[in-house]
Amino acid sequence: MKDLIEGLESRPFIPTEYVVRLARTPWERAGYHALRREVFCKEQKVFAQDDRDGIDQTAIPIIAACCMAGMPDRVVGAVRIHEPEPGVWRGSRLAVQADHRKLGRIGAELIRMAVSTAHGLGATQFLAQVQEQNVLFFRRLHWKSLGAITLHGLPHHDMQADLSRYPPHGLEQTWLLRPQPRTRQVA
Repeated sequence: MKDLIEGLESRPFIPTEYVVRLARTPWERAGYHALRREVFCKEQKVFAQDDRDGIDQTAIPIIAACCMAGMPDRVVGAVRIHEPEPGVWRGSRLAVQADHRKLGRIGAELIRMAVSTAHGLGATQFLAQVQEQNVLFFRRLHWKSLGAITLHGLPHHDMQADLSRYPPHGLEQTWLLRPQPRTRQVA
């Protein structure tokens, strides 16, 4: 029994619900920036102290939060969108907290929310500069590469979303995720 209890105590908590939404409250924005620092400064070391730039002044922040008892509890995913010129929107700073990447759907749902939100705001084109290791992931989500580039000393691709795959919407919250463990089927 003691081994069972110790085994349970060492397992990380895996939430059953996630919500993806526009970051509006102070705690959501703080969590959004903290996660970006964690991923881009501490983990990937792309930036030294902080990854904020001038785009943050006009960007729309989007978060994924894990839920406790149906209420958002902590930010585990982030992305931002902005419109640098009329009709042309960009996404950037896509980040998912390391312990939540294995679920696989959080990044995809952040991308879906980002592109669909921009499409609802009049986007005729949606672009992103994607790190080389994530290009295949984006291709699976109906993006195409416009060419390889180097950004912050790292290989990236300029990529464009197929807007026909991302219907426009005006929702501030969507994509409540309930990751379910895979069950084995017995023949």
